[in-house]
Amino acid sequence: MESLVQLTDGALPGPLFRRLLQRVGALGTERLRTTYQTTFWYGFGPPANVVEEVILALRPAVVGRRRIAGVEWWLSRMHTTDVRVDFHQDRDERLALSTGKLVHPRLSSVFFLNRVRGGALALTRQPPEPDNPSLAPKDLSDLTLVAPRPNRFVLFDGTLTHGVLDANNQIPDGRLPGRTRQRRTIPLNWWSHRPTGVPTWAETGFYRALGV
Repeated sequence: MESLVQLTDGALPGPLFRRLLQRVGALGTERLRTTYQTTFWYGFGPPANVVEEVILALRPAVVGRRRIAGVEWWLSRMHTTDVRVDFHQDRDERLALSTGKLVHPRLSSVFFLNRVRGGALALTRQPPEPDNPSLAPKDLSDLTLVAPRPNRFVLFDGTLTHGVLDANNQIPDGRLPGRTRQRRTIPLNWWSHRPTGVPTWAETGFYRALGV
C-alpha cells in the first residue's frame, strides 16, 4: 500500500532545534486554552521568529516545484490523557465557517518537538464520522500512525483526514486518569494562497518569546 506520509527524522540542525525547544518552553501556558485557534501566516519573507526560521529550513525539502505561497502555522500543546482535537481535514477555517466552502492546503505537515506516551498522529483517506468518538472514521483499517519523536517532520496531502490518539494510542473517548508530559508539535499547512483572515505573527502580540 502506498505510504500516506513523507517522514524525516533529524529534520533540523541541532542548534536550531534546541533553540526552538527553548523558545516554545519559555511560552509557559500562554494561550494554552486557545492553542488551536492561534494561527499565523508566513509568506517566506525575512524570519521574525524561530518558527519562521524552522519553516525556511524545511522549505527546500517540501516545496520543490510546487507553487507554495506560504505557510499557516500554530502550536499544538496537549496532554495525551486529555486529547483536545478531533479527526479532521485541514481547511481554510474562516472561509468554511462563513460560506461552507471547503478549501484545503496544498500540503499539511507536523513537526514534533518531543516524545510522549501514546499520542500518535493517525492519518487516513476516510472522512471523519460525526457519530463516532473524536469524529473517528468508520473504517480504521488503513490508519497510518506516526509516533511523536524529537525533531521528526511528517508531510502529507492537505486533503487527508488526521487526528491524535490518546496516551494508550487509542481513539480518544474522554479523559484518561493520570497525566502525561505535554505533547508539543507545530502543525504547518503549506498553501498556494493565503487563507482567509490569518494574521502574520508580527501583526499580533502573541508568543513574543519566539522572536529572533
